[in-house]
Amino acid sequence: MPSWIVVEDEPDLYEMLMAMTEAMGVNGVAFTNGEDAISWIDDVDANRITSDHPELALLDIKLPGEVDGIQVSARLRNSPILGDMVIILMTAWHFSAKDERALIRRSHADYLIYKPLPSIKSLKQLLHDGLAKRKARARRRKKDTP
Repeated sequence: MPSWIVVEDEPDLYEMLMAMTEAMGVNGVAFTNGEDAISWIDDVDANRITSDHPELALLDIKLPGEVDGIQVSARLRNSPILGDMVIILMTAWHFSAKDERALIRRSHADYLIYKPLPSIKSLKQLLHDGLAKRKARARRRKKDTP
């Protein structure tokens, strides 16, 4: 069964994302702030958490506390265990195309989507496409490894 990580502090959106993942048959781990998410990533990297690792992350950019979604994204990408997952940033802020590219580059995320989130159907398609790309990257990497 697939697994996701969700980091979202807005209660209604958090509940909607949790309900959506449950309806899709997806297990997951969820946090409402970046500090707890980073702590969990550190625990995974230290092999203190050995359960199934998430394939996908949905991260709000603006979070309470000192650690934002951009930092969580970059930390995920640098993880030796979680680094290959699909990372989708979510935000209510609107950026110019130039700022979007800089944000993606800085966070190492795969996608940036704006709130309000797209329809459930469109969001599911984006998640499916992201996972398909991730699996294709993993196959290429295995093929290129001697």
